[in-house]
Amino acid sequence: MKILSFLARNFRWEPFSQTLPEAPPAAPGAVQDALIAFMHVEAHDENDRARVFRQSLKHLKWLANKKGFRTIVLHSFTHLGGQNASPDFAWQFFQDLAQRLRDTGYQVEITPFGYFCSWQLDVYGDSLAKVYKEIAPKSG
Repeated sequence: MKILSFLARNFRWEPFSQTLPEAPPAAPGAVQDALIAFMHVEAHDENDRARVFRQSLKHLKWLANKKGFRTIVLHSFTHLGGQNASPDFAWQFFQDLAQRLRDTGYQVEITPFGYFCSWQLDVYGDSLAKVYKEIAPKSG
């Protein structure tokens, strides 16, 4: 799992082109004062789902809380390198992560999965406003 996160004043997205034939119709969206998580779910995550899920959840909550944000956007971003997980696994991972975050009081948006999107991102200037996290495969 690779996560590139931004603490953003504003984030807007709009579906541009569909990349998965089975993707449902998509709509644009926007948020203010939110943690934006560009996430690349990798093939090795499928073999260690529970650990990767737990660490992803912990990281997102920790970072959102640094600014007191209660809104989190999950954006599938397979451009961070590594081998992609299957679309079905990645989609379910996003759904489960969003639900767990909602269960603990966060408002969660998922950008259109299976689409390239155009977006506008206005990020705060402090150092924690831009954080990269890699959850490496379990060694051994």
